[in-house]
Amino acid sequence: MIKIENVTKWYGTTLAVDSVSFQVNTGEIVGFLGPNGAGKSTVLKMISTWLPPTAGRLEVGGHDVTREPLAVRRVLGYLPEHNALYDSMRVERLLRFMGRVRGLAGQRLSERMGWVIENCGLEAVLAKRVHQCSKGYRQRIGVAAALIHDPPIIVLDEPTHGLDPIQVVAFRNFIVGLRQGRAILFSSHILGEVTAISERLLIINHGKLLADSPVEELDARAKKSGGNIEDTVLDIVKTAGAPKAGVA
Repeated sequence: MIKIENVTKWYGTTLAVDSVSFQVNTGEIVGFLGPNGAGKSTVLKMISTWLPPTAGRLEVGGHDVTREPLAVRRVLGYLPEHNALYDSMRVERLLRFMGRVRGLAGQRLSERMGWVIENCGLEAVLAKRVHQCSKGYRQRIGVAAALIHDPPIIVLDEPTHGLDPIQVVAFRNFIVGLRQGRAILFSSHILGEVTAISERLLIINHGKLLADSPVEELDARAKKSGGNIEDTVLDIVKTAGAPKAGVA
């Protein structure tokens, strides 16, 4: 569902993403792990058509992100790291507006409104304006807006940011429940977040994809060396060495 081949992104003289390739297939939850500034958000912005790649090819749902951006957006639910919402709108009206933007109307819009309100736990804030909501609720509103059109492909950039520990666990279970029939790419800089729900892990640093491995394999490698999965991930990053000149 998501296919990336040798994708590179330059910002002026800074190489932000360096020839990255990977796939996310239907039924998979894939974790995208890397420290702040590693290139994760840039990759996700290219997947979502926010940014064009400098080189390489990206396909989402069989659509080229450069040539068919509108088709990509129809099949994609995207939650960016910095969740931009219309602060002055009431939550219920915002979700209805987002549904209409996505082409929903009538009974289908009502059904999807009910689904996201219930599953994202928004009943208590529907009458509030977005700016009156807590950080955790704002994040949940963003997730609801991303999912209201029932997309087959979901891309989440730091989705648990602002959630308390109980909300984080509930959100993990929610995402796992979405797996069937969907491809999900889940980005975080926190190892525990991605390993808790992902079966495969992509590790990126300094714009370079360092690993694309099942979590089970990384865990087995960790146990064999007498360490834990965090030690294994750190070893992969350290072994890759320092970035080339000009790499962010």
